[in-house]
Amino acid sequence: MEITGKIIAVLPEQGGVSKNGNEWKKQEYVLETHDQYPKKVCFQLFGADRIAQAAIQPGEELTVSFDIESREYMGKWYTNINAWKVERPAAATANPASADITPDNIVPSGAPMAAPDFGPSNPVDDLPF
Repeated sequence: MEITGKIIAVLPEQGGVSKNGNEWKKQEYVLETHDQYPKKVCFQLFGADRIAQAAIQPGEELTVSFDIESREYMGKWYTNINAWKVERPAAATANPASADITPDNIVPSGAPMAAPDFGPSNPVDDLPF
């Protein structure tokens, strides 16, 4: 699954030692979607190398690919959202209009703007669609 949004919280890194004596680390992040009714999703990265590689900071726009996994412990169910890929949008796609700005298409402030062209006009139907 995949979700896109803005990181609104970076929770403290957690770690420990498993029963087998292996050291583990995880870090959780809260992402807020840009939907009409924004959702907050808490996901986790597991492993010190993945945490360091992702280097997620508050305020970043990200697309996160993840798996959802639930497990039972003593009659209660726990659900984890485990991220396996984190992508940042390219700078060129963040503001594509800025790449097209030239001195020829800048309108000075206070200058009248041209009316938009909606195609051939029809005296009977003046709707643009």
